[in-house]
Amino acid sequence: MPSGPLKGRIRVPGDKSISHRALMFGALAVGRSRISGLLEGEDVLATAGALRQMGATIEREGDDWIVDGVGVGTLLQPEQALDMGNSGTSTRLLMGLVASHGIHAAFTGDASLSERPMGRVIDPLSTMGASFTPSPGGTLPLMMEGMQPAVPITYRLPVASAQVKSAVLLAGLNTPGTTTVIEPIPTRDHTERMLRGFGVDVQTTEVNGENHISITGPVDLSPCDIVVPGDPSSAAFFAVAASIVPGSDLVIENVGLNQTRNGIYRVLEQMGAQIEYLDHCEVGGEPVADLRVRHARLQGTEIDPSLAPSMIDEFPVLFVAAALAEGTTNTSGLEELRVKESDRLSAMAAALRKAGARVEEREDGLIIEGNSSRPLSGGGPVTTHLDHRIAMSMAVAGLASENGVEIDGTDPIATSFPNFVSLISEASGD
Repeated sequence: MPSGPLKGRIRVPGDKSISHRALMFGALAVGRSRISGLLEGEDVLATAGALRQMGATIEREGDDWIVDGVGVGTLLQPEQALDMGNSGTSTRLLMGLVASHGIHAAFTGDASLSERPMGRVIDPLSTMGASFTPSPGGTLPLMMEGMQPAVPITYRLPVASAQVKSAVLLAGLNTPGTTTVIEPIPTRDHTERMLRGFGVDVQTTEVNGENHISITGPVDLSPCDIVVPGDPSSAAFFAVAASIVPGSDLVIENVGLNQTRNGIYRVLEQMGAQIEYLDHCEVGGEPVADLRVRHARLQGTEIDPSLAPSMIDEFPVLFVAAALAEGTTNTSGLEELRVKESDRLSAMAAALRKAGARVEEREDGLIIEGNSSRPLSGGGPVTTHLDHRIAMSMAVAGLASENGVEIDGTDPIATSFPNFVSLISEASGD
């Protein structure tokens, strides 16, 4: 990887979470929705492929995507297994959709996805009436059969998970009565925001400090034109890179800054990062700004575990920033990272050690002894475990290392950020 300062202006791909939902809700609307800025990574294309099998027409037209929906309650029986590739979001949200329709579906995925737990979604959807035959351990491949009409439930999330919340709410769209999700800790709210954009009355109330989110079904969705903001998770790799590579001064355009997703930027600023927010606006109910990030001397910090849901996918690259900060960074409350595409705590601990960082692994987090006075030594090859965020995080570490960091493969990056390597080269003038 090149290691010059990052300069100029770049635009990262569209937000993955919003891209998935835009396709799904467009498929559930009656009529035509237009999506601009859709992330065209493998995960999102897996969602599009599954929705086509269930009756939606989804086509690219110039730079936009056009979705002609089938309406709530009229999804078609898929003729083949729904191949989810590496996408946990596609799998869990589509299981929610199928749960309240009178169809059955087989879900398959790649080796990484097939190790990820689906029980957290199976439990509430089973209570609503859907039935499941998963592989041993509650994983893919699995068969499920939806129930129409399904049974409305009130479900308290045992673990902070926007995917589980969204799966239950999506099942509620075609369920007679009121379906409510109670979240003790707020999670990303793209589902609620976008459903309102498609004309759904989503009620959110706070009771004893907890969010109660309710949908009374069955509902109709009206078609909607969606502009997808830049993915804050993708932008985070460049924000960290510009912060740790001397001489950098980079503008990252059109970044979504939903408060349930912007924890990484709050923590970077806490560490002393130089981030300016330019041209604030709201697009499709989501706050957006351009970020100007300049190199800064970062300080180690104690990260409040309550921030974890707003930056859970960004911890791998934050660990890189911590390795190049002055002093100790302490993270905790991150058990969720052990059941992502890989065990991201052990994977990043091993990868950073191989690149020359001092890391202590705990059950629920990492303690990283930073050293801002010198770059990482680099080296490798580090094992990415087919995890796109491990691969991208260690590529960023390579930019601030003496000898570069060799990673065992870049193919997984295509799942979320197909042009990552070319954007790094563009920004660093390579």
